[in-house]
Amino acid sequence: MEKVQVGEVFSISDETGEDQEVEVLGVVTIEGTDYVAVGFLEDLEEETEEDIDIFFLRIDEEGDFSAIESDEEFDKVSAAFDVIFDEEEGE
Repeated sequence: MEKVQVGEVFSISDETGEDQEVEVLGVVTIEGTDYVAVGFLEDLEEETEEDIDIFFLRIDEEGDFSAIESDEEFDKVSAAFDVIFDEEEGE
């Protein structure tokens, strides 16, 4: 399976079953599991000063994306991405 790359665009189904295009903003591996941070492409393309919603997804062995289900896992992933995004802003 190919690794997901930053900037890659793909569709996911939202809670209503409607497809939404998202762009990968970051990728991190924690304890052997890959995670991506994504934002809705529509939000990213808008030129606005407002914050955008960022979502974290787990990538399973088959390359499928799934939601993070526990608060503990979410906190761990969120902290890892905070470090990555803070480093990028400091460049």
